[in-house]
Amino acid sequence: MTSLTPLHVQSHLPDIWKEGALFAFSGYDGPTDSSSGFVASLGATGYSLLFHTPQRRLLSFEVPQSGNVRICTGDVLLTELEEGSLLAVYSSWHTLIGTAPSAVLIQLSFEQSDGGESWREDNLIITKSKNGQDAVVLVRDKERWSLAFGRQVEEASKRALEGLELDAAKTAEDRLRFYRNVPTIADSTKQQLLNKCFSVMKVNTLSPEGVIQQRWSTPDRVPHQAMWLWDSVFHTIAMNKLDPLLSWDFLKSVLDTQLESGMIPHMTRVDGTCSSITQPPLLAWGVWENYLHTKRLAHLQYALPVLERYLTWDLTNRDRNGNGLLEWMIEGNPLCRSGESGMDNSPRFDRAATLDAVDFSVFAAHEAECISLIADVLGEEEKAGYWRKKASYLNEQIQLLLWDEHEGFYFDREMDGSSSRVRAVSGLLPLLLKPLPQERTERLISHLRDPRHFLTKYPVPTTALSEPTYGTDMWRGPVWINMNYLVYMGLIKQGRVEEANELAATTIEMVQSNYEQFGVIFEYYDSSGQVPPPACDRKGPTSGIYDIRRKMDVVRDFHWSASLTACLLMETDQG
Repeated sequence: MTSLTPLHVQSHLPDIWKEGALFAFSGYDGPTDSSSGFVASLGATGYSLLFHTPQRRLLSFEVPQSGNVRICTGDVLLTELEEGSLLAVYSSWHTLIGTAPSAVLIQLSFEQSDGGESWREDNLIITKSKNGQDAVVLVRDKERWSLAFGRQVEEASKRALEGLELDAAKTAEDRLRFYRNVPTIADSTKQQLLNKCFSVMKVNTLSPEGVIQQRWSTPDRVPHQAMWLWDSVFHTIAMNKLDPLLSWDFLKSVLDTQLESGMIPHMTRVDGTCSSITQPPLLAWGVWENYLHTKRLAHLQYALPVLERYLTWDLTNRDRNGNGLLEWMIEGNPLCRSGESGMDNSPRFDRAATLDAVDFSVFAAHEAECISLIADVLGEEEKAGYWRKKASYLNEQIQLLLWDEHEGFYFDREMDGSSSRVRAVSGLLPLLLKPLPQERTERLISHLRDPRHFLTKYPVPTTALSEPTYGTDMWRGPVWINMNYLVYMGLIKQGRVEEANELAATTIEMVQSNYEQFGVIFEYYDSSGQVPPPACDRKGPTSGIYDIRRKMDVVRDFHWSASLTACLLMETDQG
């Protein structure tokens, strides 16, 4: 029967089987096929897997009694039953293999009764979609079983039968080898959370496909299935600690999408289609941080002209009034006024007005500084000097035009020169800039400590409690880990390590308590700690039932939440 080494079973691997956790083959281990939809999430009841093919399938394991889940990563599931072990592991993107005691009944069916045809053929259970575009086949021989995807029944059947011949325990060992390289931290409970973070990072890694020529990352295999600009950068920050060359692949995949104009789209699909807007410029920061781990000059040489053209495009095309401050593109959709900002439905954009944006301007200044560092390393003194001056000018304009002395806070600026007055987490991001006047740092920290504004049970709310629209809907109050990490970085940059570590500790506590309850790492969290993530709104009220095809609620096993939580765990480890 299944035999995994004690090293893996006892090394603080994730072991919580709850609804919505991602389960798929990772591009870290070999080729993937994002067009197939052969990606699962853990089911709502019992031991089950919901496959997100165009017509979704449900694979269920009916056990005599509940078992003890020992491993629950993004590609290995191991549960100990009284009768033996139930194991599931991906051997390839199209085949899932495993073992199960004979007392366990394994069933495959369409989630919806009209999903397609299902029939038995010898020891195979065959499901063929109603449009005939794919098939998924289950086969079992005593304690071994295999599930496979194919474009036709014959292909799926062949793959399933071949899967029966594979050693599931050895394959699981191969998949779990990834965790041997995860850094060790002092607290064993936090070590399990760290391993969960890396599990989410691994499952959201894909192989070269279509127009993307190297490995790349996605925010979440379900439901987004595409590559996003600022997400990809956040994904690299923790992966640098484990596999910096993989991080470089993530970055180069985004750099390669640059258009003739210099713009880099905020989202690109493997078929080459892309969005018409951009996203927060963080790529130079990502490239610089990656270089600190790889020391590969060739990467900087490749990236520098791309980064220069991209930031020049931003500075040229997103500064309507020519004052050096940048404005996000505003959309007509009231539920997503500024997808370009990444803060889709923030109340900052409710009036659909064009604003000199604090965050965009800060990101541009920070990027200019990072480009200057890259140019310095490459001996490009003239370019380094140009971008240092640009960073300094942007910083001066931010300090001159976006600071409100009376409120002690940074606000977006109307085109007529007045302050927008919406108090959001974006107003804390100038902490990333140096030199920041010390008195302004103090006043920003006073906002963080003020229960009227940003001192919630779990700071930092993306919109201050004092705002009338504060709630649990995405960027209108919940905590987003990327914003917390940026504020954490800013506090350290300003020499406020104690406050930074306090923010890191409460952020880790929030993620860990929800992971222990729900088994996943969420896209965002209620800053008051009163509403569980599945009940938080997402561009409108929650659907009440986890069904991403009917209504996309808070995304589960979200990549940047995992990556940046991992960073906080590793950077504040006291061991």
